[in-house]
Amino acid sequence: MAEPAVLFDIDGTLVDTNYLHVHAWLRAFADVDLDVEAWRIHHRIGMDGSTLLDELVPDDAEDLAPRVKELHTKYYRETTGLIRPLAAGRDLLDAVADMGLQVVLATSAPEDELKILREVLDREDVVSTVTSSEDVETAKPKPDIVEVALERAGVTAERAVFLGDTVWDVRAASRAGVACIGLRSGGIGQRELEAEGAVAIYEDPRDLLNQLRDSPIGRLAAER
Repeated sequence: MAEPAVLFDIDGTLVDTNYLHVHAWLRAFADVDLDVEAWRIHHRIGMDGSTLLDELVPDDAEDLAPRVKELHTKYYRETTGLIRPLAAGRDLLDAVADMGLQVVLATSAPEDELKILREVLDREDVVSTVTSSEDVETAKPKPDIVEVALERAGVTAERAVFLGDTVWDVRAASRAGVACIGLRSGGIGQRELEAEGAVAIYEDPRDLLNQLRDSPIGRLAAER
């Protein structure tokens, strides 16, 4: 039987990118003369890109959506030199692996972005398996990416924990039957994460690492 798995979102959970995405979307909308406020974008970071556009692009301007998506990709790539792991993000991956649990990168990032994120994390030696946007038609908040991650790890939902930073992470994990730990490092408040059903909330990877043995991850390891 495969070892239990911790499924990690990357953006905003292990790597400090959420506000880079907000800025890239903001520039993209501005370039096509769509007035979209930054807070509305931020609330939807972590959501499937097409769904984000469906919600933010007015019906009478839907033909602009593909161009907005292209511009977001362009502007985000221009900021890749600013991408850094969140505090203790790498150490958290190491600690989970040392507990005998699988480390699964369960992200819906496109392959080109994922390549950069994996290079920044620099922890290929502890990663068991990975997902990307190419694995599903529609990403979070649909549960598909979580279900693909479970299948690749060879575990049931009961033998996994998901770690994310947005309400879309919590919603997707819950729909797949996986307990979700929330981090505030993506800029989403504790009450919002709890309201979606997060089983525990921590400030950032370092805060979780400091309490790892008593966390849902620690309990998963104890049940091996």
